[in-house]
Formats: sequence, C-alpha cells, structure tokens
Amino acid sequence: MTDYSEEQRNEVEALQSIYPDSFTGERRPRRLRPGRTRGARVLSEKPTTFTITVTSEAGENDETVQTTLKFTYREKYPDETPLYEIVSQENLEDNDVTDIIKLLEQQAEENLGMVMIFTLVSAVQEKLNEIVDQIKTRREEEKKQKEREAEEEEKQRFHGTPVTIENFLNWKAKFDAELLEIKRKKMKEEEQAGKNKLSGKQLFEMDHNLDTSDIQFLEEAGNSVEVDESLFQEMDDLELEDEEDDPDYNPVNLDSD
Repeated sequence: MTDYSEEQRNEVEALQSIYPDSFTGERRPRRLRPGRTRGARVLSEKPTTFTITVTSEAGENDETVQTTLKFTYREKYPDETPLYEIVSQENLEDNDVTDIIKLLEQQAEENLGMVMIFTLVSAVQEKLNEIVDQIKTRREEEKKQKEREAEEEEKQRFHGTPVTIENFLNWKAKFDAELLEIKRKKMKEEEQAGKNKLSGKQLFEMDHNLDTSDIQFLEEAGNSVEVDESLFQEMDDLELEDEEDDPDYNPVNLDSD
C-alpha cells in the first residue's frame, strides 16, 4: 500500500533543499534575483500547501517576468495531479498566464504517478525565459516597423502622390473652383472701386476750394513769381523759313483751302 503522506513529505524536503531560500508561515517573501526560484513556502500541512516564486532570466534593460505558483497536494498525490494556481505575477499578459496554466496541466498529466513539482516548476521557468525573449523580439519588431513607417513617410514627402486620372480630375476641379472664386472676388473689388471713384465735377462739387485754388496761389505768390527769361529767345534770333522758299509751297492750294 502506497504511503502518500510519506511521499509528499519527502518531496517537500527535497524542494526545500533544491530551493534553499525557503519560508514558512505567512511571512512576506523577499524579491528574487533574475533567474532564481524561491523554495517551498509552506502555508499549511493538512492538506500540504506551499508556494514557489519563479523569476525569468533578465531580458532587455534587465527586465524580468515573474509568477508565484501555489500547489496543494491531493490525498492520493502523486497518483493524482496536484492542485495548482497562479497567485501573483509581474509583467505577464493575460495570454501568458493562460499559457502557463495550460503548460502545468500538460506536464501534470504526463508525469502522473511520479512526484512532479520540480518538473512543473522547471517547465514554468523555461516558459518565463521564452516570454522574456518574445518581449525582446516584439519590441525589436515594433522599432523596425516605426523605422519603416518613418522611411516611407520621408519618401512620400519627396516623391509626392502618384498622379492618376482620378486624383488629377479631383485636383483640377478643386483648382478651377478656387480660381473662379479668386476672379469673382477681383471683379467685385474692381466694381466697388469704380463706384467709389469720383469724377472731376463731383470733386469740385464736394470741395469748392478747388475752383479758386489756382487764383489763390497766384495772389499769394504776388511779385515773388520769377520767370526764367533764358527760356525765351528774341524773335530776330529765331530761324523762320519763308513760305516762298519752301519748295512745297503752292499758293493755289491755299486758295482752295
């Protein structure tokens, strides 16, 4: 007859040896260094319940992921699978938690009949390391995608949009509408300017000082008006042609006029 209690007790002792950083009672565990697994923290003995905290290897920027697993022995463990759950986690997505639960289920079924906690914890440790690698890969892909988008945007800035019949017709319709609007505004401005322009008569009617401005100027100038006599020549100095000396002169034509 199998002594399940003895097997369970021996496994807990082995786990405490493999993971020496162990705790009992309800004391708060210390933060693990990357890549470390905390030993069994015994919460109760009937049934035997304990937790093991698993931390991944450090990834990019020393980032890690972590989960705390809670195991409870069933009465006939290891001929029955243990109960397990994730009681806490850090930096894991919901789908990561789901994958870990599925992994525990698979490993428990494959190792049924053998003590298996070490195997389950080791599988979770590898899974966390894979998740860290996936996070690094995902961030690298996001970085490359942003670089590709920036490069494409730069190309578009220099090459512009390829011209097609459709976008050309759309552009032309918009351009013609804008041009027509400019012409309408210009015609309206010219029309308004024409209405506001006054004729000479209207100017005199509006300002009566204009009809006496020239006379007033002369009166104010008085004798101070100077005439440059050099601009005028004496009549004797002028070279005037005699009509009779003109070869084209014809008195008949004068009479006919």
